[in-house]
Amino acid sequence: MSKIKLSENFIKNTVKLALNEDLYPSGDITSSLIKKKKIINAKLLSNQNGLVGGLRFAKYAFSLIDSKTKFKIKKKDGSLIKKNSLIATIRGNAQSILIAERVALNFLSHISGIATKTNELVKLVGKKCKICCTRKTIPNLRVIQKYAVRLGGGTNHRFNLSDEYLVKDNHVAISEFRELISSAIKNKKGKKITVEVDNLKQLKKIIGLKFDTVLFDNMNITNLKKGVKLAKKYYETEASGNINIKNVKSVAATGVNRISIGAITHSVKAIDLKLEFN
Repeated sequence: MSKIKLSENFIKNTVKLALNEDLYPSGDITSSLIKKKKIINAKLLSNQNGLVGGLRFAKYAFSLIDSKTKFKIKKKDGSLIKKNSLIATIRGNAQSILIAERVALNFLSHISGIATKTNELVKLVGKKCKICCTRKTIPNLRVIQKYAVRLGGGTNHRFNLSDEYLVKDNHVAISEFRELISSAIKNKKGKKITVEVDNLKQLKKIIGLKFDTVLFDNMNITNLKKGVKLAKKYYETEASGNINIKNVKSVAATGVNRISIGAITHSVKAIDLKLEFN
């Protein structure tokens, strides 16, 4: 699996793009009304409980607008926050702080939201089962979203299509099942092979073939238990499909090694944060 790298250059360039999106073509015409030399103090606060993440993105949002802005981090990425927790303090030019405010908060609230939701799920399933994300990410934000999942205690599924073989239903729909798996085994070259099944009949058809993981997709708890019992001697097991905060504990209780949930990246609610002037 490809490693998630959040280098300083990556963060800086990502924030630059976000700032350009906000400032093109004529800058912040409202903040330009504020006196240019006015210096202010501000603080980043949380309006709710959760995990915080994205502080380096926020810091760059302010420093790229004005290198003289002082941004002091009070809560590290992955830290627990409560309502009114002080996350960071900021001192600098009023115009500059106002220009960078929304971009900084957008990164913080999104990354924190993913980390918080992931952590909720991780706590529910315990240490024997892993919560992982999928490729169901917002285009061009995958690295950031997968980083946020790890902050919350989750793990990353394959990062892209070349990380591992994943034989899914649409592959099977246009090719013979066992033939596809055999071909993947033949061309493996150190890559992992995961095979998706959505019923026990499919599972029984492929047991014995030398691949790595069985992915049980959209199976009810009864059949999932049976599937795990059949497969666990031979393969790592994974469950996916319509798994959420209400049923994740029951899914984990079947004995699966990991649970993949696309919703923790593609539709998670942002954490409510605010910038307040002293």
